[in-house]
Amino acid sequence: MKLSLEALLILDALERHGSFAAAAATLFKTPSALSYTIQKMESDLNIKLLDRSGHRATFTSTGKLMLDKGRVLLQAVSELEQEAQYVESGWESKLTLALDASVPLSLLTPLIDLFYQQHQHTQLHFTHEVLAGTWEALLYHRADIIIGAVREPVTRVGIGCFPLGLLDYVFAISPRHPLAALEEPLDRENVRQYRAVVIQDSSVHASGADLRILDRQKILTVHDFTAKVTAQAAALGCGYLPRYLAEPYLQSGDLVEKTLDAECHQDMAYLAWNENSCGNAAKWWIEQLKDFSGFGDIYSRPA
Repeated sequence: MKLSLEALLILDALERHGSFAAAAATLFKTPSALSYTIQKMESDLNIKLLDRSGHRATFTSTGKLMLDKGRVLLQAVSELEQEAQYVESGWESKLTLALDASVPLSLLTPLIDLFYQQHQHTQLHFTHEVLAGTWEALLYHRADIIIGAVREPVTRVGIGCFPLGLLDYVFAISPRHPLAALEEPLDRENVRQYRAVVIQDSSVHASGADLRILDRQKILTVHDFTAKVTAQAAALGCGYLPRYLAEPYLQSGDLVEKTLDAECHQDMAYLAWNENSCGNAAKWWIEQLKDFSGFGDIYSRPA
């Protein structure tokens, strides 16, 4: 490679300190060694970096270009060296955390901020998954950690798992929905006649799961819980919502809560990770998430 990082360092030092002598002192080399390195790169690239016609060498336009672009390269090299040392010490260069659709990213912003204050070299990548797709993201290595996964996986071999709390659901409909006028508990045969609003399971390799959809019930599929709330408040369908998410709409009257016969309205939510590929960043997040008080906003504790 004709481009010399050593020469770029010399150009940087020369511009900062004004002379070969001063630059040589900071780089612990002789002025003649610095001059030779610059001349060699000029010869190799057939360019002129310095104008030596005056009392003191000055940068040519090509030299200024090489100086400016070279500093970008030097910064990138420095960052690469730091990242390599960081990874060598056990910290991941990238960590992917998959959130179940019931977990808003806003809940975790205090932890994200704290992590970046302490560890800037690990890139965090957050994704959203739904139902079986959340577990699948871990099992098929699309994620290093999953947060808020409901219902236990088929296998726990090599998977670390920690219960976060109970996700409470409410069967919620618009007050304009035909079911709103019926006495409680609602009969399932009555509910079956009306469209359910569901979020598409994000699993790829499995058949997927649904959130308490009745057999032969028509469905309206949406992409996330915000859209699900919107559709149900617009009387486009019925269905279960996490209670924490539905509560503001129940308070405003945009949704009303109805009970069904023989219903089960809680799921245990889990934090899970791959035990065989846990670096320091993953360990940091696991320990923080186990004790994270913010989960109290969306989960209840088992009785």
